Parts: sequence; structure tokens; C-alpha cells
Amino acid sequence: MARRKAAAAAKAAPAGEAPLPGLARLAPTQQRSRERFERILACATEIMAEKGSEAFRMSDIVERSGVAFGSLYQYFPDKAAIIGTLAERHNAIGRDCVRRDLASVTAACDLHPALCRIVDSYHEMFMREPVMRDIWQATQADRALQKLDADDMAVLSALLSDAVRRVAPGMPAATLTTFSGLTMTLIAAAVRHAITLPPKKARQVLTQFKTLLPQDLARLT
Repeated sequence: MARRKAAAAAKAAPAGEAPLPGLARLAPTQQRSRERFERILACATEIMAEKGSEAFRMSDIVERSGVAFGSLYQYFPDKAAIIGTLAERHNAIGRDCVRRDLASVTAACDLHPALCRIVDSYHEMFMREPVMRDIWQATQADRALQKLDADDMAVLSALLSDAVRRVAPGMPAATLTTFSGLTMTLIAAAVRHAITLPPKKARQVLTQFKTLLPQDLARLT
């Protein structure tokens, strides 16, 4: 009963204060609230790593974190908001990696090595944080989380577009947009496929995939 009341109260927030789908209801500012917020996310990460994104429940977080249902729903209206918040944090790390790897692109010949580094950076990130696999799987199963994933891909594509524009200013805008979006989508797909494979096979797949990445931009202009 208490859980249902807390959930109902959380969902009854005024329209102007409604959280974005798939994200936390509010960002705490006081230290104690921030600590509680981070404890919730840490416990959610542990539980997801143990059970997977489909099996873990809000009640699991309450049990492990010691945070009451009311406090939990104060920050997160549902499980998707927890997963979405974690996804956004990992997405931010991924975007930083892409910015770093593309920063060295000052000539057309720099692009292929930079794209290869992005592949390696993403794969290392997934291997370092195995729960990212569960987070990604969850983002594909929930419409609100799919939107977060699509928004992240749009940012990554824009970063690549900026880098290509520096070294191939004559590329038509429509071609550049298609090229950047397709390239980043393929990189993400290749890495997400690789993490499902044994390590040796994953390295072989990614090595072969890198040979397929574009090396001659002149063919696109």
C-alpha cells in the first residue's frame, strides 16, 4: 500500500514539473540528498549487473540501499528513469572519448585512425563497465529510453561532422550528414556486437570492421 501511494504521489506532480521521460525527476542540491541520490544509482548499477535490466525492480533498490520508497520516487518516477540517468552518464563519457579522438583530425588522412581509436575507446568502455551492456539493452526495449539513445547518436554524428568539415570543407551538407550518422551508427553496432563475443573473436571482428571504415573522403565529395 505504501509503495502504491508513493508511486501515485510521484506521478501526480504538476505538468510543469514533470520529469523528462527516462530521466530523474529532480537533481538534488543538498549534500545529504546528493548522497542518497548517488546511493540509489550505485545500488541500481550493482543490481542490474547481477540480475540484468529486465529482472531488477524498484523494491530491490529499496532493500539494498535502505532508501524508503517515498524518497526513491521523489527522485525517480520509475525504473526507466534510473536506467536513463545511468545511460546519460555513460553517454557523456562516450561523447568525451569521441571528442578526444577526433581532436587530432587536422587532415583527411587523420580521419581513419581517429575512427579506429573511437572503436577501441568504445569497446574498452563497455569492457570496463559491463553493466553498460544491460543499460544499452534496456534503452532498446523502452520507447522513452530509445529517444535518449537517438539523441546521443545525434550528438556523436554532429561531432564527426565537425571533424570531417575541417578536412573536407567541400563535402555537400546532405552527404556529410548521412556519412556522419551512418558511420557512428555502424561503429556503435559493431562494438555492441563485439561485446557479445568471446574476447579473441571480438578483437578479430573489430579488427576486420576497422578495415571497412572510410579512408578516402575524396570519393564522397
